[in-house]
Parts: sequence; C-alpha cells; structure tokens
Amino acid sequence: MILESTKLKLEEISTVFLAGVADCYICKDLKTGGATLYTVLRVRDHGVIRDILEMYEKADLSEVSLLDSFSSDGAHVLVFPFRKERPLDSFYIGEERELTNCEDICINVILACMTSGLPWPLLYLVLRQRLLNLNKDDSVYLTYTVNLDELEPERRERDCVVECARVLMGLLEDKMALKADSYQLLQKKIANQSYSKFTELYRDIRIAAVPKKRKGLIYRFKRWLAARSDRIFGILFWVCLILGFIALAMLLSNIAFGDIPWLRLFYNTFKRIGTESLLQ
Repeated sequence: MILESTKLKLEEISTVFLAGVADCYICKDLKTGGATLYTVLRVRDHGVIRDILEMYEKADLSEVSLLDSFSSDGAHVLVFPFRKERPLDSFYIGEERELTNCEDICINVILACMTSGLPWPLLYLVLRQRLLNLNKDDSVYLTYTVNLDELEPERRERDCVVECARVLMGLLEDKMALKADSYQLLQKKIANQSYSKFTELYRDIRIAAVPKKRKGLIYRFKRWLAARSDRIFGILFWVCLILGFIALAMLLSNIAFGDIPWLRLFYNTFKRIGTESLLQ
C-alpha cells in the first residue's frame, strides 16, 4: 500500500492493527529512501476525521505531534512520529527500584504528557491504552498506535490528569508499605477528583517526593554501566569474535606445521645477533 501527500510517499512495512474506525500501520518514507519511519492512522469514519481535525485546529498543535494529514482513497491519513516501543508496563519494575527513582519516573510521565502536543481527547486515549514507554535513562515518551474506536471528543485536561494520576498510582503501588507521601496524596486527590490541571499534579509529586540523597560512586557507576550496556556488550562481542579467530588460526597452524610459526618472532628473536650466537 502506498499513501502519498505533497510531503511524503509512504509505503506500509507492517500492520499494527485493523479496527472499526481506523487502521494503524508503520510506514517508511520512499522520498527519504526508506530511512524515516512513521506511525500512520488511516481513518475511514468521516465523523471521527472531522472531530480530530477540529481538535488540532482549535489547539493549534498540528506541527508538534501531527506531522502530516491528507486524504487518500476515501479515507483520511494521519501521520505521527515513529518510535520503537518500550512499554512502561513491561520495563518498569517498581519493587526493584528505590522510592526516589519511582517518583522521578512519575514526574517524567507527567512531563511527557505536558509536552505531547496532542489534543486532550487523543492524549486521554494514549493514557487509557497505556502507550507510555520507558527509556533506559528513565525518561518517558509516547507512541501513537492509538485505537480511535474509543475516541470521546468531549474529553478535556481534567480527564487526562485524573487518568495520568491513576497511572502514577500504579507505579507507586509497590511502595505502599513505605507509606509514601506521594502515593497517599494521589490516592486522596483522585478519590476527591481534585485534579484539573497537569501543573497541579506535577506540583504535588514534587512536594510529596522524598528528599534526594547524593548517590555514591558505585551507584553512579552502575547507572552509567546500565545506560551503556548495549554498546559495551557489542564491543565485548567483537573482541570475543576476534580472539576466537586468533585461537582458530593458532590451532590450524599447529595442525599444519607442528607449531605456530609466527610465535617464533617472540621466542627466537634473541638467539642470534648478527653473526654471534647467544646460545654458545
């Protein structure tokens, strides 16, 4: 399938899902030689198309999250950035983290929502469908494989903040035994439906978070090592591969010549200097 606009020429490389209102694909841009990938929603429902375009127009957010928008074969195509999924639900293990680290990730979730550039109804869907992802450095980002079957155009910031607070409660749940102030505050305010803005939620987590202690050298080294683990293991892989080839070459040389010829450079080097033998 090819979807083309004045900016992009998109070719489908995988189907994420096929749904009632819209289908979701990962596409590459043929105008850049396939180097750039996008998350693409092909919306068939004209009412939903109208609602989404009105949301972006009213909020003036089109250049932030929606990279392109165009009609194609009776449907409307919405193009979002693509990032590889690293689901927060899968990569966050609260029981293995300190409370301060859990609270930092909670703040990162709030910041990701505040800077998303999505209209409130779409951000609400992202939160409901848990399209939150955790980087190795504990920053949080959103992905856009949103099922629009559940779109509710009347959703506002208050709905998004309450749903975000529920996400944060889930992240802090393993710290209930510590009677974390941040968890208890979220629990009370969600029950009272006190939140209406993300700035209020951000302020509460900041205020209730436990004071940070300066981390020791060993802890910082472990964090540095964890952040670069893929690169380090890649280097170790190539070192092991090279050493394996050297060992194989030594074995074959020993089988063919009875010894390893090039090692003579090391143990025969000083047997003779000029015409004088040092072995006499």
